[in-house]
Amino acid sequence: MAALLATFWSQVWPYLAGIGVLGCLCGGACWLWRTDRLARRRDLRWRREDAIQEGQRLLAEVDAMTWQEFEQYVAGLCRRDGCTDVEVSGKSGDLGADVVARLPDGRLLVIQCKHYAPHRYVPSGDMQKFLGTAWLHHKADVAVFAATCPFSRAALALAVRHGVLAVHRDLLGVWNTGTPLQAMVPLNGTGQGDRAHRKRWRDTYRRA
Repeated sequence: MAALLATFWSQVWPYLAGIGVLGCLCGGACWLWRTDRLARRRDLRWRREDAIQEGQRLLAEVDAMTWQEFEQYVAGLCRRDGCTDVEVSGKSGDLGADVVARLPDGRLLVIQCKHYAPHRYVPSGDMQKFLGTAWLHHKADVAVFAATCPFSRAALALAVRHGVLAVHRDLLGVWNTGTPLQAMVPLNGTGQGDRAHRKRWRDTYRRA
């Protein structure tokens, strides 16, 4: 093999050199690609952590609101997301329609708002009442239940089963940091974490 290379070196070396250069270029490209991916992952992780921290700061402000202020706050998020004809009932006896609006595509949006303490859970009874009015009475195209606390397992199951977007505390943090309401529909029923997460959350706010 060495003898053959020596004999035909003048003809072979340009090809070998080309292969070497190509290998170096491929190796450099792979290194740049991997470096870019790692940098993007770190940046995405940082942005998520920053959004969570910002959401926690804002949710502390939301916790300090009255229930009337919370309804106005939710209405403001709807306007930010391009909704029109946004109305706030601001009174009892509204049959679950605390905020009514039109989505940018014209669909009727009906929102039930519950300003509960962070350690509480929205019970299934609240969800059942909203289900009984959102579709039949208000003729909603999109029904949303927005709360400042998590939902009980039964309430969340009802929401998912009957097509109500359950904006529990974690998703409220996502919404108020810029994610539009329309983009949250596929997230329905997610984000509350496992049992250990919910216990840590409950213990944190019970001590507060």
